[in-house]
Amino acid sequence: MEPNPQLVFETITAHQRSAALRAGVELGVFDALGDGPATSAQLAAKAGVPERGMRILCDCLTIFGLISRTDGHYAHTPTSAVFLDSRSPASMAPTIPFLMNDKILAASCGLTETIRRGHTILEEPLAGEEVQEWVTFARTMQPMMRGPADFIADVVVSGGAPSKVLDVAASHGLFGFAVARRAPQCEIVALDFPTVLEVTREHARTFGIPITPLPGSAFTADLGSGYDAILVTNLFHHFSVEDCETLMRRFHAALRPGGRIVIFEFVPNGDRLTPPVPAQFAMMMLANTPSGDAYTMGDYAKMLDNTGFGPGELMDVPQSAGRLIVAARPN
Repeated sequence: MEPNPQLVFETITAHQRSAALRAGVELGVFDALGDGPATSAQLAAKAGVPERGMRILCDCLTIFGLISRTDGHYAHTPTSAVFLDSRSPASMAPTIPFLMNDKILAASCGLTETIRRGHTILEEPLAGEEVQEWVTFARTMQPMMRGPADFIADVVVSGGAPSKVLDVAASHGLFGFAVARRAPQCEIVALDFPTVLEVTREHARTFGIPITPLPGSAFTADLGSGYDAILVTNLFHHFSVEDCETLMRRFHAALRPGGRIVIFEFVPNGDRLTPPVPAQFAMMMLANTPSGDAYTMGDYAKMLDNTGFGPGELMDVPQSAGRLIVAARPN
C-alpha cells in the first residue's frame, strides 16, 4: 500500500464535512432542492444569504456526494432526497441538534485529555441522570429509530402477543409504540427520567398509544415484575461491564420465567474493527461517558451468562448499524 497524504489531510479537515452538512440543513438547502434543481443564486435568495457563501457551500456538498450539480444547477441525490429533506419521513436532519450538540463537540475536541485522564473531560457526562441532552434526544431521534422499532416489535411478537412490556430508557417511545400497534392489549410501561417522559407522553398522545409512565432511573426505580419482554435500546453502551450486569440482574428479576430481554445496541465484531460504524462508536463512548464502550457479542454473552440469562441470539437489524440481541430468562 502506497503512502496516502490525502487520507491524512481529509481526516484533519473532516470537521468541515460535518459543518457543511449542518449549514446545509440550517440554511434550508436540502428542503429547497425538494422543490427542484436550483442555482446557487436561487438558493441564496431563498435563504436570504449572499450568493458567494451559498455557491461554495453547495460545491462542497457536491464534492462530498450529498447533492449533485449539472449545468450550474444543484439537485438532490437519492441519499439527500430521502435522508436530508425534512419532508421525507426518513429525514435524519432533525437528529443534528443532538448528534452535533455543543457537549458532544466539546468532548471530541478534548479527546486527548480524556485519554490522558482515563475518563471523559465532561463535568456532566451523557451517562448521567436528568441530562438535558436526553430531552433533545427524545425530540429529535425518531427518524433514525422507526425502522429498527418495527423490526424489533416483529421479533417481540413473533412468539405470541405479549401482555406486558417494559421499555427501558423509553425516550421518544417508538420501540414501545411499535409493540403496542402489533399487540393492542399489551401494557407498555415506559421508564425514563421525568423530564424525558414528558416527551414520551407527548408522542404517545400523538400516536394514540396508551402507556404506563414509570419515572426514574433504570438503576433505582421499582421496575415491577411479570414482564413478557424488556426492551433495552441504546442503553448498555453508556456503562461499564459491572454496571451493565447490575442492570441485567434487575431486568432478570422483573421478567416472568421465559420472558425475554431484547437488547438493541451497536455491537462490533470480535475484532473491534468491523463493521465500521458500531466499532467506531466506542470512540463516542470514550469521549462522552465515564466508562462506556461498544461491547462485542462475546462481551454480552458473558454478561448475560453472569446474570442468569440463557444464550443470546444476535441478529442484524435491516437499514441500521445497530444489532439485536435476544435472550430469555430460563423457566
